[in-house]
Amino acid sequence: MSHGKKFGDLVGSIDEGTSSARFILFRAETSEVVCFHQKELRQIYPQEGWVEQDPKEILAVVEECIERTVEKLCELGGRAEDIVAVGVTNQRETTIVWDKSTGEPLYNAIVWLDMRTASTVDQLLEQVPNKTRNKNYLKPLCGLPLSPYFSAVKLRWLMDNVPKVKAAIKADNCLFGTVDTWLIWNLTGGPEGGAHVTDVSNASRTMLMNIETLRYDPTLGKFFDIPFSVLPEIRSSSELYGRIRMSALRDVPLSGCLGDQQAALVGQECLSRGKAKATYGTGCFLLYNTGNVPIESTHGLITTVGYQMGPEAEPVYALEGSVAVAGAALGWLRDNMNLLESAKESEELALSVENNGDVYFVPAFSGLYAPYWNQEARGVICGITEDTQRGHIVRASLEAVCFQVRDILDAMNKDCGFPLVKLKVDGGMTINSLLMQWQSDLIGLEVQRPVVVETTALGAAMAAGRAVGCWDIENVSVESNCTSFRPQITEDERDMRYSKWKMAIERSFGWEGNSMI
Repeated sequence: MSHGKKFGDLVGSIDEGTSSARFILFRAETSEVVCFHQKELRQIYPQEGWVEQDPKEILAVVEECIERTVEKLCELGGRAEDIVAVGVTNQRETTIVWDKSTGEPLYNAIVWLDMRTASTVDQLLEQVPNKTRNKNYLKPLCGLPLSPYFSAVKLRWLMDNVPKVKAAIKADNCLFGTVDTWLIWNLTGGPEGGAHVTDVSNASRTMLMNIETLRYDPTLGKFFDIPFSVLPEIRSSSELYGRIRMSALRDVPLSGCLGDQQAALVGQECLSRGKAKATYGTGCFLLYNTGNVPIESTHGLITTVGYQMGPEAEPVYALEGSVAVAGAALGWLRDNMNLLESAKESEELALSVENNGDVYFVPAFSGLYAPYWNQEARGVICGITEDTQRGHIVRASLEAVCFQVRDILDAMNKDCGFPLVKLKVDGGMTINSLLMQWQSDLIGLEVQRPVVVETTALGAAMAAGRAVGCWDIENVSVESNCTSFRPQITEDERDMRYSKWKMAIERSFGWEGNSMI
């Protein structure tokens, strides 16, 4: 234990998610949480399919979480001086532009699941040579398909539709960043010398970084017509970016940065090739570590940088499958349909029926992500009869998460050629043991849930601690006791139910475009 420190060296993690932000303090080299503070974030819906947040509110909530957590630490007998490093993890593709001389946002943050850029994607597809409209045209360079999801498309929309952004770029006074960049820039000084940086894991979600060189690619910049002068410097996931200026953490090194899903990969210790994790939150995200070689998917997955632990380290890549709607479906049942009082009630309601009643729910509220990448798909509930009850709809919404994970695992097995033997899980929805059992049943694999289910924050803390020499993440294990769930249904039943899911998926296609696919 470090001299005079009640808890030893502490590493802080800023975990800025879609629906809330928090600051958590971990004891270095263990996964023990000392204290934390969390606060919800407001979502803004200007029109259907648009999702925004206020960048200043994001920053204010993060600063409040830091201050409250440090107060709690002092109440426990610790001191702010015990915090030796801070890492950041964030909702990834969410896009912010701001004035570099004042720090004022030029527009609200456009959140990753916002769909306004569907028309921008259509315009960009027209630029693909030979009029093929091939959405995978840029994939060999950046690992990503053309989709409303990624940051370059959102930035292009801002440049085309917001005069303030256009003017600021012309005046060379505009900075772009994902949420990690916005937070790091502000926390390290803002207009007075703040570090305008991002890490490779976040940069690999912009469609502007070359997946091999880890640098912005001129071909990609030209395709989107985005000036590189607005972009943050790309750094590794574990190094000193700057020192924090805010009073509660003055001069503490800010030394770790990972996109939220890559942070969970690190926090789950999926640090070798062939390990995978799934994080269940607003959406659901599966990442599969493919080692030091990027694997190009031919089955609808995306290639992403997992992490790079230091400027001299080799990058580690991952295949990723993204599900847009997981926990968000329960929010819809609660807020729009009044079928639930709270998300917690979902387990009880799902148990009120013996089975799913042959009801299947595809929650494609704004299209489908991996492995379909179909933005014309819309939500459908299939198999309703006069016997269908509330419990059947709730159960179908939970099973939809499990089936979407099965879709992605099947694609990963085809791309990698070596099937998983177990799936590590984390995130808020995993406290629902019933859901985790169904997940095991419907993929036919052991599902492992760690004691610390919030591994996203832990991953960012591990990267930050590693950079200042107080967390040997390669050799010190934080793996703790897991709860295991093993399949309890036959392969025949599993395949029969999955084939029904596939029928429901087909029925969801083509609604928005008003033509069957």
